[in-house]
Amino acid sequence: METKSPTRPTTRPLPRQAALIVNAHSRKGEALFAQAKEKLEQAGMELLAAHAIKNPELMEETVAKAIADGAPMVIVGGGDGSMSGTVDQLVGKDCVFAVLPLGTANSFARTLGLPLDLDGAVATIANGRRRRVDLGMIDKDYFVNAASLGLSPMIGQTVPHKLKRYLGRIGYLLWAVKCSVGFRAFRLTIDDGQQEWRLWSTEVRILNGPYHGGVELSDHADVDTGEIVIQAVVGRSKPRLAWDWYAKFFKLRDRDAHTEEFHGKAFTLTTHPRQRISIDGEVLAKTPVVAKVAPGAIEVAVPAES
Repeated sequence: METKSPTRPTTRPLPRQAALIVNAHSRKGEALFAQAKEKLEQAGMELLAAHAIKNPELMEETVAKAIADGAPMVIVGGGDGSMSGTVDQLVGKDCVFAVLPLGTANSFARTLGLPLDLDGAVATIANGRRRRVDLGMIDKDYFVNAASLGLSPMIGQTVPHKLKRYLGRIGYLLWAVKCSVGFRAFRLTIDDGQQEWRLWSTEVRILNGPYHGGVELSDHADVDTGEIVIQAVVGRSKPRLAWDWYAKFFKLRDRDAHTEEFHGKAFTLTTHPRQRISIDGEVLAKTPVVAKVAPGAIEVAVPAES
């Protein structure tokens, strides 16, 4: 696929026509769909289609149809999972990806510097600018923000939907404590094709941007670097993993004391035992995998001043 350079500026204005597709399976999406539609139209956007999707499995095909019908911009409302599950359809297409951050963590929106409130997000879509950004890939699956292996996929795969729906990030935290009881560290091998690293780890983050779970985890990952970042929490200690999250959440001075980072275009990740992989919050793969960057893969809508 031919893509533009990640550093090449995009000067075309944002489209004034778009399709709005909101994940209404979430409490926030269900509550705000009608408001989002009304506010976008009041801001001067012409909505060629507007869908509140009750079944998240239909999000991707609805986005694909909107693009096939000629929408120059697709506005997706939901969390990071909704963004990751639909973004594959925009790769290689002349269609702008616009985000309504209606999720729990909204990590991709934070990476793009988007306002997290509805009015601010609508203003960005109506008055912002285009920005060409990288995507991450796990094998052939594109993702917007982060993938992880270790404790996070265990939490994501087993957390009750009602706990996630009504308690948000607090619900994740409570469930994380429960899951950590039976969790064990694993042997990790990272290979970039020229060098191989072997270490014990309790969690590995594959970062296209700095945020994961709404927490800024890396000072070096971003969506326009042309690289993917592998961040491993090293050692076998579960308390060390908890401390790592705590230190990064509160941005303590020694927040990187227990992690190692690897930067590059592509890495092969192998673990023993095999580990499930959460891709932007959805458990979709299992080691071994190839993690890589897709530079300048899509255009997104961002604030004009960013």
